[in-house]
Amino acid sequence: VGTRLDILPVEIVVRGYLAGTTSTSILTRYKRGDRHMYGIRLPDGLRDNEKLTEPIITPTSKAAHGGHDEPLSKAEILEQGLLTQAQWDTVSDYALRLFGCGQQRAAERGLILADTKYEFGTDKDGTIILADEIHTPDSSRYWIASSYEQALASGSRPESFDKDFIRSWVSARCDPYSDPIPKIPDEIVEQASRVYAQAY
Repeated sequence: VGTRLDILPVEIVVRGYLAGTTSTSILTRYKRGDRHMYGIRLPDGLRDNEKLTEPIITPTSKAAHGGHDEPLSKAEILEQGLLTQAQWDTVSDYALRLFGCGQQRAAERGLILADTKYEFGTDKDGTIILADEIHTPDSSRYWIASSYEQALASGSRPESFDKDFIRSWVSARCDPYSDPIPKIPDEIVEQASRVYAQAY
């Protein structure tokens, strides 16, 4: 059962931790010295993968197939007419509430929901509805809670249940945004299957 939606042209990413692996992630940008991004000011002195004082929304454009999603601030979203003020208020409220619920459910299972992506659309009546997936390892970064503090203290990457290891494998072999993607070996595919099964 599904409902046809007109997808809003902004992806809503909610982040509870200073994390990420892509060139536009808040961790990568922070390590380059950027403290002001997405219309948000981050303090100096944060460590890799450290918990933020409160979850933040880091919206991006929805790029065409094969393109890069571009970081956006709330002001840019409104100035470019991508969303109305009312739409922004609704999706940001929904996203933060969904993220809080997701973090709570993850914690009950010994996991940390570090960040995730939401997409929204409007139905024929203009009502905003959550679209696509929610809180899967494809759209979310999950860490194992029991080993998080040790990883943070040692400066190592937290144990995770997500697709970052596939992204890392591909990125080590090509530019995934401009080069043909090499065939992913069976053992990597099998590892992904095990990670996803274990996450559930």
